[in-house]
Amino acid sequence: MSIRCYKSLAGLQTWQFKAVTTVYYQKETMIISIASGKGGTGKTTVATNLAYAMGSELQILDCDVEEPNVHLFLKPKIEHKETAYTFIPEVDQEKCSLCRQCVDICRFSALTVVGETLLTFPQLCHSCTGCMITCPEHAIHPSKRELGAIENGFKDDLVFVQGRLRIGEAMAPPLISRVIAGSNKDKTIIIDAPPGTSCPVITAIKDTDFVLMVTEPTPFGLHDLKLAVEAVKTLGIPHGLVINRSDIGDDQVAAYARSEGIPILLEIPFSRRIAEIYSSGQLLVEEMPEWQSLFRQLYERIKTIIQ
Repeated sequence: MSIRCYKSLAGLQTWQFKAVTTVYYQKETMIISIASGKGGTGKTTVATNLAYAMGSELQILDCDVEEPNVHLFLKPKIEHKETAYTFIPEVDQEKCSLCRQCVDICRFSALTVVGETLLTFPQLCHSCTGCMITCPEHAIHPSKRELGAIENGFKDDLVFVQGRLRIGEAMAPPLISRVIAGSNKDKTIIIDAPPGTSCPVITAIKDTDFVLMVTEPTPFGLHDLKLAVEAVKTLGIPHGLVINRSDIGDDQVAAYARSEGIPILLEIPFSRRIAEIYSSGQLLVEEMPEWQSLFRQLYERIKTIIQ
């Protein structure tokens, strides 16, 4: 991991320093994100079973911080919990000359001048620290806002980490970044990304080596899969596809994958037994052992594509 920082940040506390660092992963560690264009396709099912099938070789990060649910299936033993914070500006009004440089640099309107006062709106701040860096009077100092919590634990020998966004907090990406930054770089990482294609998803997948997209063979599944594929292509990340409930609907998803050159790495049939296992919060690889080898084969196929 390498860190980029600025001279003006030398006096920051540990949590403040983390908020303004940029994390780069060395590629001896493989990072696989499990994503989907829409919710309900089976993304978490694939993520949990893939991670558990490989055991000590992997760790799983639940980055769907607005509604984490990996723990419902893994039932991990939580060993550590910490509160996560992010940078927000605090203004020394006596030093502030109302030059508006901080207002001009902020693209999210988190600062504004009203009369003779510089006002801040912490809920709009994206923690870039640009306001503090550009202030010629050094009138802006770091403060903090609570994002939520990060929990670490184990399921047998599988490392588990999840973020849980504070109720009322609007921005998930800063907490997702903290979850990823705190992972063990010596183990392959499975990221259970949020659904959709919005900012939280991009934050979860942008630095990964491979994106495994999970979809279903329905018109809605195909529509949202196309959005997810365009996002992944824009980021230039290798990707593949899992089709869940593969024997319902039609073959348009498979046809689309062929036309785009996207490899279909696994198909999971529509099965009452699989649905019962999922509904009871159990793992497919535990209740139906034949699936353990299938998920191990999925992992090996991903490794082959990355290499």
